[in-house]
Amino acid sequence: MIRLPLATLASACMTGLLVVATTASAQTAPAAAAADTGRLHAADQTFIADGTKAVATQRDAARIATSRSTDRDVKAFAERVSSDNAKISDALRAASPRGVDVPKNDPDAAVLASINNLRGADFDKVYIEQVALAGEQKALSAFQAEIASGRDEQLKDAAKKALPTIQEHYAMAQDLAKRKHLSSTAQ
Repeated sequence: MIRLPLATLASACMTGLLVVATTASAQTAPAAAAADTGRLHAADQTFIADGTKAVATQRDAARIATSRSTDRDVKAFAERVSSDNAKISDALRAASPRGVDVPKNDPDAAVLASINNLRGADFDKVYIEQVALAGEQKALSAFQAEIASGRDEQLKDAAKKALPTIQEHYAMAQDLAKRKHLSSTAQ
């Protein structure tokens, strides 16, 4: 039988435990990040999905409008929405809890496709009715729902800060529709 000093045995046992603990810790770190997403309240998850989609859709549609519209009022509205929504999008990403993936660019492809091949007055009509009015209404709903039902304080705060801008966009869209003799309610 081989006799080892007690200190050598204790050192070997501690080294073994350290290796096991380090391996277990490395394996649970990704699981912890995934668990953070799972702990996010359903209202907050819905807001991240719907809010970012609405903001990205408005921003990208506005960028299309600046090149496809022939109306200076529509272009001015689109430039304002594009600029404001880029800031709102950044604020949503910054406010999201650590480990939660916030889409950077996830616009509604069907909405963008509905305006992509139009130009001039045809573009303006569809953009105002289907994108500016209806899209801003969707954004309003998503942000108001987060303020009312969300549980993550940073997301709620971001929604509260962005809401006046979205309300202003919706009012501007209604005014634009009236000036162009279009229905000022979303369809």
